Amino acid sequence: QVQLVESGGGWVQAGGSLRLSCAVSGRINTINNEYWYRQAPGKQREMVARITSGGSVDYADSMKGRFTISRNNAENTVFLQMSSLKPEDTAVYYCNADGPDYDVWGQGTQVTVSS
Repeated sequence: QVQLVESGGGWVQAGGSLRLSCAVSGRINTINNEYWYRQAPGKQREMVARITSGGSVDYADSMKGRFTISRNNAENTVFLQMSSLKPEDTAVYYCNADGPDYDVWGQGTQVTVSS
């Protein structure tokens, strides 16, 4: 089975940085898109960033200029570099990968930003 495992979450002070990783393993044909989502307490899950197989990227407006999504194909890993973190960024962050034969979510990693 395709598995996604997030890591790199933790506690940081406002203005700090974190780098999240999402390792993809299992039987994979083609990855079309990889995403980062987040869900804050009491709020709906929202898309943070997307990277396509061709390398194009998209970000939610509130994350532009602060977050960067990237991928290391050799390691089958997608990253989310987060800078200038704010308390409102506190959430569980999830990675997602989709392709012709799958659409899989990770279990999430907690990011807590203190003021």
